[in-house]
Amino acid sequence: MPTTIQEIYTQVIRTLPPSERLRLATLILNDLVQHDAGVIDQSDTWTEQDQLDLVAFSLQYAATVYSESEELTE
Repeated sequence: MPTTIQEIYTQVIRTLPPSERLRLATLILNDLVQHDAGVIDQSDTWTEQDQLDLVAFSLQYAATVYSESEELTE
């Protein structure tokens, strides 16, 4: 039986279909919002780290989309 979060993710969560993983993520996030509203930063200010995370995600997404479109044209 998995004992760490990484093991649970690798052995259980990663094996689920994407739609089920998305449902699980929604359940977790909704639960966090309901129980730990004080933990969530509600500010409208983007920190430098927020901006770096957004850029990194955007570049990763663009690379994925671009590589998929390249595969379709070959």
